[in-house]
Amino acid sequence: MLGLIGGKASSDDPRIHTVTDLSEYEVVMTDAPDAAELVDAALDAGVNCVVWADGDELAEAYDAQFQDAGITLLTGANVASGLAPCLAAHETARGGEVMEVSIAWTEPGTPLRRGEAIPFPDPIGPRWADQRPNRDNYKAFAAPVSGEWAAALARVTSAATHGVVSRVVGVADLAAHLEALALAAGVMAIDLYASGAHRPADAAEIYLAKTLDAGLDVASYQLTE
Repeated sequence: MLGLIGGKASSDDPRIHTVTDLSEYEVVMTDAPDAAELVDAALDAGVNCVVWADGDELAEAYDAQFQDAGITLLTGANVASGLAPCLAAHETARGGEVMEVSIAWTEPGTPLRRGEAIPFPDPIGPRWADQRPNRDNYKAFAAPVSGEWAAALARVTSAATHGVVSRVVGVADLAAHLEALALAAGVMAIDLYASGAHRPADAAEIYLAKTLDAGLDVASYQLTE
């Protein structure tokens, strides 16, 4: 059953209802950039909460309260903070002595003419990107793109018995669809996270598995030196 908060369904699907009591639901989600009000409502109702927005401040403010309530707050369920780091975590878990990890994603904007070259899958293709700060100690890059497509990528370079191996995994899709998958994966995986505040990469394999279940297609290739 799906419930809409503060609105009415645009279809007559009998599974969609207007929310009158939030406690009747298992998880509440939002793609709003400011999610604090909904996080408060979820905490009051004792239900899990998944937000698209990045949430260091939310995590610091609400972690203990969600732990005490035995429910979960998942922040950053988006392409840049959710999908890209989870792709990297999946690759680093494959073994070998990891030498370098980088992630990249697209965002709306005017394409760059210089920067870091990122080999996104088609139809995005290779793009120039700017380096961004990242809390996972990965190198992180954002590539502005125009149009309706979006992408995310992880590149992991490891030392193996047969040489230095660089593995690249990436996804590309319509931006609205890719962001929707990133948010929906958090909802489908929420019961498998511990109580308290988390990011998708705290259980990367679980989160990535849910995106694949929802229809995400991943392209990959490997280079050996």
